[in-house]
Amino acid sequence: MQEYAAEPAGGAFAQSRAYYGELEQWLSGEEAGQLRHADLEEQLQDRGRELLRRLHQDHLDLLAAREQRRDGVTGADGIARTRAEKGHGRAMATVFGQVTVTRIAYRAPGAANAHLLDEALNLPAEKQSHGLRKLTAIESARGSFGDAAAAITRATGVRMGKRQVEELARRAAADVDAFYAGRRPGRAPDEHVLVLTGDGKGIVMRPDALRPATAKAAAGGRQKLATRLSPGEKHGRKRMAELACVYDAAPAPRTPADIITPPGQDKKDRARGPAAAGKWLTASVTDDIATVIAAAFDEAGRRDPGHRRPWTALVDGNRTQIEAIEAEAGRRRVTVTVICDFVHVLEYTWKAAWSFFDKGDPDAETWVAAQAAKILQGKAAQVAAGIRRRATAFGYSLAEREGADACAGYLTAKKPYLDYATALAKGWPIATGVIEGACRHLVKDRMDITGARWGLDGAEAILKLRALISNGDFDQYWRFHLRREHERIHNAQYRESVILAA
Repeated sequence: MQEYAAEPAGGAFAQSRAYYGELEQWLSGEEAGQLRHADLEEQLQDRGRELLRRLHQDHLDLLAAREQRRDGVTGADGIARTRAEKGHGRAMATVFGQVTVTRIAYRAPGAANAHLLDEALNLPAEKQSHGLRKLTAIESARGSFGDAAAAITRATGVRMGKRQVEELARRAAADVDAFYAGRRPGRAPDEHVLVLTGDGKGIVMRPDALRPATAKAAAGGRQKLATRLSPGEKHGRKRMAELACVYDAAPAPRTPADIITPPGQDKKDRARGPAAAGKWLTASVTDDIATVIAAAFDEAGRRDPGHRRPWTALVDGNRTQIEAIEAEAGRRRVTVTVICDFVHVLEYTWKAAWSFFDKGDPDAETWVAAQAAKILQGKAAQVAAGIRRRATAFGYSLAEREGADACAGYLTAKKPYLDYATALAKGWPIATGVIEGACRHLVKDRMDITGARWGLDGAEAILKLRALISNGDFDQYWRFHLRREHERIHNAQYRESVILAA
């Protein structure tokens, strides 16, 4: 037999209508008429939010009144809920304020209550609504948890502590990996180069969140000075966040002269390099380099499943990163041209210059430009040999030639990844500015807030949310997240076939 709850006293939305009448009367009265505009705005905002809260509450009360009792409700535990009790309420904090959701509870001895209205509304497990969770995700990705809590209070009137905000942010980021695993981005033309690039950035962590080796070094290390670190000393409190980026670029062929212009020559006619399009970022403080690189390869594979396009990987010279890229390329049987960031090469060339020239000597700039041009022409080995010969010919001591040897050693070690002549001719990028910018944006701008000490789960959630927002995928992700929430909380709790048949 079907049973119905009683209609709300006074009819549906009676409370809302009554409050709207009070609001209308106040606005037309003497008190509101004497307010200046700023004060009126502030009061109307608060009263308007209360009106929305009452509308929300009245709507929930109407749903409760219309809820029908069902027979044969069985949970995922296989236990039939044979008793049904009306009037079971749960408090819910929403973007309008606190409301109460009243519904029928289906009960059985020794089993948790089942609430079918919770499933129909896709209510979250915690008190805070999905709307508050969404707002928390946006605000906590933008600034500190304390600032996020203050922003939420300003927008909604709801007060939350920093730990509550962090917990909601972690819940909000729960499905990011699954979202991207099923993502199918649009294809770019086959002639466009597919670029993969990665880097790392340290995050100050709480002691329990450090990697074992870092924690051991931090525990066993002793500062030489009591009040500050000496040159070369480190706090030993950072954990590396690994980042990767994948993007498309239309080929833009260039020559070495477009990259390096000797001092005194006009730069205005230089050809512009390839522009990044369709950037996708990922970041993790829990995964290692190989795992993050594999995620980048997953994204590249989604963009070019047939491996029709040229693939190139831009790196800063990190050996572990290069090995991970080469191993992943081999495992997937895809050809990837690895290129070391030219800006890093240029910095090493300047180190060599200070072995040969006084600081500030204009001749150093001319010399660096000449060596850089040769490197761009594919003559890195010759430049390395020339630097060593010059240091030897001038009889420099080991200390005097330190910069020269560092440059020559770098050029020799990275020679397989310095084929700039081919990259420029094919119109590929040769600098890692995209991922370095991502390190500043995703990590430094948020994670380096003064005084911040991160736990592992909180840092991981914020990195994922910032990458998601930077990719422009947040709105699409949120719809996916809500579907996953329904599957996690409700589909797993009830036997769907029995409910639908009841």
